[in-house]
Amino acid sequence: MTSVKTLRVEEAPTQDALGRGVFEFSDRYSVFDWGEMPDLIPGKGASLATMGAFNFERLEAAGVPTHYEGVRAEPRSAERASGERSDPRADGETVPLADADEPPTEMAIALTQVPDLPFEGHDAGDADDNYGGYDYGAYHAAADGNYLVPLEVVFRNSVPVGSSLRKRRDPAEFDLDFAEWPEEPVDLPEPVVEFSTKYEEQDRYLSREEADAVAGRASIEELEGLARHVNEVVTERAEEAGFTHEDGKIECLYVDGEVRVADVAGTFDENRFAYEGREVSKEVVRQHYKRTDPEWVEAVSAAKAEADERGVADWLELCEASPDPLPPELVQATADVYAAGANRYTGHEWFDARPLAEALDAFEA
Repeated sequence: MTSVKTLRVEEAPTQDALGRGVFEFSDRYSVFDWGEMPDLIPGKGASLATMGAFNFERLEAAGVPTHYEGVRAEPRSAERASGERSDPRADGETVPLADADEPPTEMAIALTQVPDLPFEGHDAGDADDNYGGYDYGAYHAAADGNYLVPLEVVFRNSVPVGSSLRKRRDPAEFDLDFAEWPEEPVDLPEPVVEFSTKYEEQDRYLSREEADAVAGRASIEELEGLARHVNEVVTERAEEAGFTHEDGKIECLYVDGEVRVADVAGTFDENRFAYEGREVSKEVVRQHYKRTDPEWVEAVSAAKAEADERGVADWLELCEASPDPLPPELVQATADVYAAGANRYTGHEWFDARPLAEALDAFEA
């Protein structure tokens, strides 16, 4: 289980073949790598499943290989009670998004292997196939050519205020005409692709050479090419729907010499969008916590730094604070942001939600 969705295995993958699984999208959310936060956001899981399915189907139409197989239609409540199955989709058949009568909360996917990634400590970090103390050699030996690539491939069209790139790189690296990052979003001359670790306790950005080694048999060039193609497809749709697509990420699987887009792509959790100059993603919640609960945000940063100094993987055990719950009005506002945003992005009124601009106003009160 991840912090926001659960994987149900229906057919286990092997070294020779993909299996089949189902993502069950929940109303949980996570910020700052914390894991499950104190609140549930009503309808968030359905918003993400709907938007993710919509994007996967657009990607497939654009020639991007993915692990997506369709959404699972829920049985109608009356049919569940009577045991009747008048609708052929009522038994949970996998269907395209357009054939779902209600917003889905389950997505069927082809399933690859995810071996354990041993942590040997920082002293092992200089050994062959060990990066940051993690034994990627063992990971790939167990995968044997059918595996989830242990990277997140990040693409950036702009640098919003909350972007980690501001802490790691200077504007001059991107031919930008100022010495320091301004306190406003900055458009990049060209999209930038970066690589980050996927299964380490703390995400680390990697050099291209490190990412190539961590990727195993998967081609770093192909991973970058897929990320750029996904970025183009999502950016095009965002502009059609009135959004600005700022940045995002993909995860990929490797099988039979091919790289495919995995996990979920182009949602308000994986990507950052703006609408009328305001953030439309879980970034609105991140910024809320930075403003109202800075002690917890600082404690998270301190715990991550201490874990890195000690050479231990689990920084959560070192964190001396916990996040406060969201105020009830912001729980509802967040739910409306996800729902109204998904309606606008997909061009279909799946959800009953107040207008997106009005939901965003709640975070500025």
